Amino acid sequence: MNEKAPFPDAAPMDTVPSTSSPGYAKAHRVTRAFDAFASAVTRWAGSPVAFGVAVIAIVVWLVSGPVFKFSDGWQLVINTGTTIITFLMVFLIQQSANKDSVALHLKLNELLASNKRASNQLIGIEDATEDELRELAAAYLQLAEERNCDGTQALRVDDGAAAEIARRLANAQARTTDKHAGGERVDAK
Repeated sequence: MNEKAPFPDAAPMDTVPSTSSPGYAKAHRVTRAFDAFASAVTRWAGSPVAFGVAVIAIVVWLVSGPVFKFSDGWQLVINTGTTIITFLMVFLIQQSANKDSVALHLKLNELLASNKRASNQLIGIEDATEDELRELAAAYLQLAEERNCDGTQALRVDDGAAAEIARRLANAQARTTDKHAGGERVDAK
């Protein structure tokens, strides 16, 4: 097992969802159209104009209440309309959020890769499970505590902290994999 990479079996593009990658969008006309539509609707939905339209729609609905005698049908109109809009907006907003998330990860990866003092051991950490991220956070806290026991040595990037954390995470993943496979493995640090 390669101890330098926390996710040794991960291919370089595993951190980018295939449906959000630029290559996928270019290859599929429908995906390109959906991406453009989702981006436009998301930008518009977050605008003051969209908020104003929503407020006006509610005011018109409220004012029409006495005309329809506040009937069940009158209430059903607003309930159905808001439910449908909310349901559809979830997908559009999620598409935009996925795209933004991929772009943010790529920018962070570029910053890590371009900085000589930064460790690139954690590039791709977004593929970790929640439990692995919790282990990583605990390992960072433990490492900081170990380094600060004498009160003089602070945690620094160039001390290899990220590499140490990545090794600990890789060892934890190997132990988990071995447990699931039914094998017993003794961890050599």
